[in-house]
Amino acid sequence: MNKDYLDGVSVVICCYNSSSRLPKALKYLSEQTTKCVPWEVIVVDNASTDDTSATAVNLWKTISSVPFTVVTEKQLGLSFARKRGFLEAQYAFVSFIDDDNWVCPEWVQLVYNTMTHNSKIGACGGLNEAICEIEPPIWFENFKESYAVGKQAEKSGDITWTRGYLWGAGLTIRKTAMQNLLDNGFISLLSDRQGSTLVSGGDSEICFALRLAGWRLWYEPCLTLKHYLPKERLDWSYLKRLHREFGASTVGLDPYSLTNIQGKYSLKTTWQWKALSIIKFLLINLRIVLNLEKRRLEGDTVILSVEYQIGRLFKLLKNRSSYTCTLHHVKKATWVKSYFSI
Repeated sequence: MNKDYLDGVSVVICCYNSSSRLPKALKYLSEQTTKCVPWEVIVVDNASTDDTSATAVNLWKTISSVPFTVVTEKQLGLSFARKRGFLEAQYAFVSFIDDDNWVCPEWVQLVYNTMTHNSKIGACGGLNEAICEIEPPIWFENFKESYAVGKQAEKSGDITWTRGYLWGAGLTIRKTAMQNLLDNGFISLLSDRQGSTLVSGGDSEICFALRLAGWRLWYEPCLTLKHYLPKERLDWSYLKRLHREFGASTVGLDPYSLTNIQGKYSLKTTWQWKALSIIKFLLINLRIVLNLEKRRLEGDTVILSVEYQIGRLFKLLKNRSSYTCTLHHVKKATWVKSYFSI
């Protein structure tokens, strides 16, 4: 462990206009049962236009004596907010929870135990349970992973090259691991959520970068949190928009997955090939594409696949001029270790 990092846990909550959601997340966090692990809470106000900061400060001082800080990140985007929280954190393990996450009373202790039991773990995540404002639709169980809900593996253990990523809701990162990435020139390609938009992928990007740098990803189901889902998110149209953004985010993740390929890139790694593959898929499902706005067969996986591929296609076309350069940038990054030596 880097001697500059104190032994303990920094809990970071990245917020955008969170004054209504944050109080309950802070209340659950204040009920931690740990007595022996030093920890702190950092709220990152990501260009909010409400009274998120004041709400956080005023509430915390009435419910806990644990060190608490509010910092501001003016550049809108969850990736920027996470980086600001990470840089402000003083402890060796940085645990990110969202403003709608209600963590278990043992959260800090379990985070500490998990990260200290194996020094090769770069990041860990746990089991998230949905708490829905209304009765969830019949299709929810089939697509709950889209909401960062459910198991991330069948059992506790290393998921580095199986699942290969962890959800951002409840993602804990070893500060040494992330700092090494930053010190060696790592720059996020994805902004992740920006305000109320559904842009995503920043959590997967961190995980992909960590594993390419030689770190392990770990799943610990005892590490539990409740993920509150308001009624507007339990709507089929919302899920379709979410999947379109999922597809778009994969373009920024391509450099990390393709860096695993030994030798030179082939024709199949070009944006043109990938775009043509998507067009072929969309032509096969042309009737669905043409009637996408009218079609509301809730729970239809093909509709979500079409949305995903449309999002990916639009992003490929938008990034076509920089696509190959980005692939080479990641492949030649000094923080990347050989895939075959990990």
